Amino acid sequence: MSGGPARLTYVGHGTVLIEVAGARILTDPLLRRHMGPLLRRGPLPEPGLLGDLDVILISHLHVDHLDIRSLRRLDPATTVLIPEHGAALVRRQGFADVRSLAPDEVMEMAGVRIEATAAYHGGKRYPVTRAGDAVGYLVGAGPTFYFAGDTGLFPGMAELAGRIDVALLPISGWGVTLPDDHLNPLTAAKALPLLRPRIAVPVHWGVYYPPGMLTVWRGRDVQPPRAFARYAAKLAPEVEVRVVAPGESASIEAEG
Repeated sequence: MSGGPARLTYVGHGTVLIEVAGARILTDPLLRRHMGPLLRRGPLPEPGLLGDLDVILISHLHVDHLDIRSLRRLDPATTVLIPEHGAALVRRQGFADVRSLAPDEVMEMAGVRIEATAAYHGGKRYPVTRAGDAVGYLVGAGPTFYFAGDTGLFPGMAELAGRIDVALLPISGWGVTLPDDHLNPLTAAKALPLLRPRIAVPVHWGVYYPPGMLTVWRGRDVQPPRAFARYAAKLAPEVEVRVVAPGESASIEAEG
């Protein structure tokens, strides 16, 4: 299925609800007030927002992207797509329909085309799984969403050029610096000429912080998306940047 308006809701961190072609698809659910030493800034998502899901996408197995306690809040009848080395872990949580995808593999779920893509980011969960890589996902076909998961900048992004309407790109973290296998505002903007999306939406910002940093960073939580928008205007002026605040939604029209 394709065509017609779609919608995204930035739930927070790597969690985005994509509504396209009648399907409801949730990425990397992190739905708790506390996650380890981190505290969620702002309200938790409304329970109704997360009902009637068709597919859950997991990009990799790090605890802030595959959070078991958050996953248990969702309907175990929902189909889960995940890198192969994490499938058994999710099945142990009671999810019966767990399917693995490697980069370039495609499935059609709920009438929506979903393709796994390569990412530059480790995906092992210590100490419970063997080594494995992270993935991103292309979702839908008119409009098509690219959910990058966690990734750094890498040349292979150019292989997706011309295939993306909306790029959901991580731009921040909860520390002062990020390693090179995470995008930051500048490297996310540098990814835009490679990916060539129509629209870019920054994610992975403004929600989870160590408690002390909520005071230290007061007012600075909006700096990463603003910096991304400035860099994007210089490096990829043809791309429309839409900053969607945590908890807010945006409608996406199919091109043409």
